[in-house]
Amino acid sequence: MSPQSGSYRPDRLDQALLAALEEHPRAGDLELSRITKVARATVQSRLARMSDAGVIAGWGPTVDVAAAGFAVQAFVSLEIAQVALEDLRAELEANPHVLEAYTTTGTSDALCKVAARSHEELQEVLLALTRSPVVVRSTSVVALTVLVPRRTAPLLATAEDERGPRAPAYR
Repeated sequence: MSPQSGSYRPDRLDQALLAALEEHPRAGDLELSRITKVARATVQSRLARMSDAGVIAGWGPTVDVAAAGFAVQAFVSLEIAQVALEDLRAELEANPHVLEAYTTTGTSDALCKVAARSHEELQEVLLALTRSPVVVRSTSVVALTVLVPRRTAPLLATAEDERGPRAPAYR
């Protein structure tokens, strides 16, 4: 997260640009200007501003790990020894099967998403996590199917900026 995280409020034009990018991830500035009906310079400045603010976190491809051979995925809750968060972070970053990890509230201290090629490999990943000297207990849940893929447009639409688009649309 950027230092300014949370300070930028995407307005309707920003939301339209983000939606266009989600639908057409390889579209260039000119194509995005046609889709959103604003000048290319406006598209460029808005994308730069959202990128600088950390709203756009990256420009790389979205990789479907299941399609890449890692179809078995699970969520793992970890309870850790007190004050061992940095040690846990280092261990999770060193494990290539850990896709993402978050500190959490509740009975566990961290929640990880892991991926493996098979159930046998998943078992090895889970055993490796529990062998850590900082992990006191782990609980895992295997993901069967994706009900709602990662998305942002509906969330951003709930916080529409009253200002509306700053630049007039052209026709």
